[in-house]
Amino acid sequence: MTLNELKSHVRTVVDWPQPGVRFRDVTLLFETPACFQTIVEEFCQHYSQVGVDRIAGVDARGFVIGGAVAHKLNLPFVLVRKKGKLPFDTLSEEYALEYGKATIEVHKDSASPGERIAIVDDLIATGGTLVAASNLFKRLNATVVDVSTVIDLPELGGSKLLTDQGLSVMSLIEFTEAE
Repeated sequence: MTLNELKSHVRTVVDWPQPGVRFRDVTLLFETPACFQTIVEEFCQHYSQVGVDRIAGVDARGFVIGGAVAHKLNLPFVLVRKKGKLPFDTLSEEYALEYGKATIEVHKDSASPGERIAIVDDLIATGGTLVAASNLFKRLNATVVDVSTVIDLPELGGSKLLTDQGLSVMSLIEFTEAE
């Protein structure tokens, strides 16, 4: 399956979860084996070239992609969870969403100083979640070497925000507001 074909498996839900938001629903990508396989293969190929020590997946759709990629590459997988979902000592980071505010956490022992971390999520909108995740790993003295997503919404400025902060960004497909 080509990357362009992936776009036809992304559903746009208008005015969800609130008015004015065009939500890009990736569930069909996971429900279609050829799509999911393409995504995992593309991420694995990319990370094999980048060189990483751990894959970190952002709650919740980043778990699906990141877990599969970490398994295939035989790498540790780190959960970046919503606040209050991890049972051990955590670090927290608050951030702004496209449609609100939230807090994410990682366990304090989820990465060691100097480790090379790749962060995975389903999409980049404003970039707030991924910047917050990156900040958590920086606080653990790990190095975030890459942020990868299936979808980039470049008009919302998230990928630019990430690159302006010195992060390497890879997305498989882009959507404009008009699409």
